[in-house]
Amino acid sequence: MKNLFNHYISSFKGLVPEIWILSLVTFINRAGAMVIPFLSIYLVEEKGLTFPQVGMIMTCFGIGSLLGNYLGGFLTDKIGFYKTIVLSLFFGGIGFICIQFLNSFIGLCLGILTLMIAVDTYRPGVFVAADVYGDGKETTRNIGLIRLAINIGFSIGPVIGGLLIAKVSYSSIFWIDGVTCMLASLLLLLLLKPKEQKQKEESKQVIKEGVSPFKNALFLLFFLIMALNSISFVQYFSAVPLYYSEVHGLSEDTIGLLFLINGSMIVIFEMPLIAWLERLKLSKSMATFWGIGLLAVSLIILNISNWFGVLIIGMILMTLGEMIGSPFASSLALDMAPKGRKGSYMGLFSISFSISHIIGHNAALNSIDVFGYSKTWVFLFCTLALAGLLTLYLKAKLKSSKEYETY
Repeated sequence: MKNLFNHYISSFKGLVPEIWILSLVTFINRAGAMVIPFLSIYLVEEKGLTFPQVGMIMTCFGIGSLLGNYLGGFLTDKIGFYKTIVLSLFFGGIGFICIQFLNSFIGLCLGILTLMIAVDTYRPGVFVAADVYGDGKETTRNIGLIRLAINIGFSIGPVIGGLLIAKVSYSSIFWIDGVTCMLASLLLLLLLKPKEQKQKEESKQVIKEGVSPFKNALFLLFFLIMALNSISFVQYFSAVPLYYSEVHGLSEDTIGLLFLINGSMIVIFEMPLIAWLERLKLSKSMATFWGIGLLAVSLIILNISNWFGVLIIGMILMTLGEMIGSPFASSLALDMAPKGRKGSYMGLFSISFSISHIIGHNAALNSIDVFGYSKTWVFLFCTLALAGLLTLYLKAKLKSSKEYETY
């Protein structure tokens, strides 16, 4: 047991203080993100909107996320990741406070769209920060630590939010969400001095090299792979919970316990797993492939049996795929980005996830409505199988390129 503990602690060694500070800020921000899990319920119960109207608002949510990631990439290249992150946190906080005062359908559509633009401007900047502070060597572990902070925050946030809604009001979670975002921006300013950050950033900035991500054929292929993967992954936040409820008759608290497996595994195992895979010298493209493969199996096994244990196995496989695929895919995207263009490349990389929110939920739910759950899991498995084959093709193309041959 002592050896296991020492191994776990050693997986965090060597990470610079700046990454720990960014992770702390990210944790505070994500722990405060208690509005999002209850947004659809809030819109129906508090604002009296219909399901189709909520669906349209969630589409605006995805479009705002897409635009925010694009803007974040642009700003990161123009003004640097430090200012981009601070501005995103501050204006995102204002957005969360203001959104509660909107009552009309159109107002809520525009409000959610604007809010997500502000909130997701954060993403590309954080990815670039992980690369800059890692000096190209610790990027994957830096991303792993930030993901750890996100997952701990997301595990705590909904619990606090649920208690506040039950004991106080919906209004309280909007205020706390907004204040914690602004508090996170203040902490970043206090703990990471702008002058010191500017010096670090200037030492990294160079004249833009290479082509834009929209003209890089290999990166566009990688973007397609990530979009296919994300469209399938987000079903664990829409179609899969419905399957748990409608087919297996699980209650909300039991479904919550299933998702607790996901958060707990990431908190306990992700950093040691990343460190172990790096020691094995697993290439980033192959780690991405295995992440996609595990996600595919986690969905198709739902058709094997109605035994409750299959749901647990599926959640474990999905989580393993997420832990292996996500940090290494993010690191691969950074490696593929030429100097001076990392912000725009990571903006496009993040947009692949935004697209999944725009089309993934509606596509799968409509498929379930027409074809049923079993055939939908087959469709998603085939989608991921295609993504896996494209990943192997990408690996071959990267290997044949002198610039990317180690990936």
